Amino acid sequence: MSRPFATWRQDVPASIVVALVALPLCLGVALASGAPLFSGLIAGIAGGIVIGFLSKSPLSVSGPAAGLTVIVFAAIERLPTYEAFLLAVVLAGALQIAFSFSRGGVLAEFVPTSVITGMLSAIGLILILKQFPHAVGYDGDPEGDFTFFQPDGMNTFSTMWYALTDSFIWGAALIALVSLVFLFWWDANKPKDGFFRYVPGPLVVVVGAVLLNQLFAGVAPALAIGQTHLVEVPIATSVTEFAGLFTLPDFGSIALPAVWTTAITLAIVASLESLLSVKAVDELDPQRRTTDKNHELLAQGGGNIVSGMLGGLPVTSVIVRSSANVDANAGSKMSTILHGFWLLLSVALIPTVLNLIPLSALAAILIQTGYKLAKPALFRQFWNRGWGQFIPFVATILAILLTDLLVGILIGLAIGFAFVVARNFRPSVSFVEHNGSVMVRARRNLYFIHKYELQAALNRVPDNAAVVVDLTATEYVDPDNIDVINAFIKNASFRGVTVTVRGDLPGRSSSQINAPTKEVVYA
Repeated sequence: MSRPFATWRQDVPASIVVALVALPLCLGVALASGAPLFSGLIAGIAGGIVIGFLSKSPLSVSGPAAGLTVIVFAAIERLPTYEAFLLAVVLAGALQIAFSFSRGGVLAEFVPTSVITGMLSAIGLILILKQFPHAVGYDGDPEGDFTFFQPDGMNTFSTMWYALTDSFIWGAALIALVSLVFLFWWDANKPKDGFFRYVPGPLVVVVGAVLLNQLFAGVAPALAIGQTHLVEVPIATSVTEFAGLFTLPDFGSIALPAVWTTAITLAIVASLESLLSVKAVDELDPQRRTTDKNHELLAQGGGNIVSGMLGGLPVTSVIVRSSANVDANAGSKMSTILHGFWLLLSVALIPTVLNLIPLSALAAILIQTGYKLAKPALFRQFWNRGWGQFIPFVATILAILLTDLLVGILIGLAIGFAFVVARNFRPSVSFVEHNGSVMVRARRNLYFIHKYELQAALNRVPDNAAVVVDLTATEYVDPDNIDVINAFIKNASFRGVTVTVRGDLPGRSSSQINAPTKEVVYA
């Protein structure tokens, strides 16, 4: 049995959970981007089926990304037609494939773990904060908007307060509360055998929420949730009308500079977000499998080409859907592929049924997902690792919370790299003196940035000393540092200093140089 189908008992229920999570997010991202609602669903379907088949990531799930909403909204406003924007999406996919062949995926390996984990925790907190208004009945901010400062003039925290004080719907809040209690109870008490072990908790929540709202309508109409707080999937009454929801790109706009500018921007940002997301999902994977990042760029490019050709938004690997996939115990990429098929079948065959689902129930599912990503134990873990790990971790979280996903990640990367550089500026050269003998030892490879440190150590050597310059711990010494050592050797005879250089570097004439006038050869 091939691997993608070896875990179908895990993957089928997991795919249903992911589809339930993806549905409102696809619609929300499209709304926040100023694009047709159906374009978000197209992107979700392409991200699931196309990228699912092409990718080698076992757990990553792709679809329209909240991190691209600002770029997409500005591009749609700037370009003459939506069809011209679709062409930019197709071109962005082609550029991503070019990035793949140029081995651009290796960049993801240089991202510090503290930043990756901080990004995951920030996403978790954002889900909790952003979904809370939907849980209590306020839907003024689209589901897919993750930015701190919102288009309606409010921010994440003021929206929560407004939802509590001015837009509280008891029916929605009751459904969300019951859903959350059930989800946490189900996680703790889910049967280990029998039929019910394959039943995903979120599916029970959605079915129960629909039935509970119907009960409200019949027994307590004041608690019934209106259409504005239910899922809104476009409904086609015929095959022809359904086909009309798809849009082709305008290839006649290929000469427009704005199209190429948009394509390049989308390709770079979508690639960065996908690489970081896939790396983060690899960290969440219980089996710790590693995804080929260069091949992932190829898969993402293929997905964007198909999405753009059908009228969809640009796609990336998305943490929210991917983490839901991991939490649902998916075992292979079959879950990703199936979730795309469920989205397609649902919007094609049962859009009326989908439009009965309360958004507060879906908000409860996302809040639980957010809690799993930002558990308090994770903060304690990084606190115990020391400031060098804790500060980049917390800084990434705060930056994402107070700006948006993309800007926050860039700020987190800058702070994380600053700490990496600071750690590498720890003393690389030690100096020990005893009874006229001196040891100058390189603790690690010596690069240009260590030149001053090496020079300072050699300057401390007193006259008439016996000096050992120990390079045995190095595999590389920058030519500038070799020049410093050679200059010291040349000057040693005038000071009565004897020099021994230890270490075997490629290109050096001998492993041990005792004569004070003999120079170290460039590696």
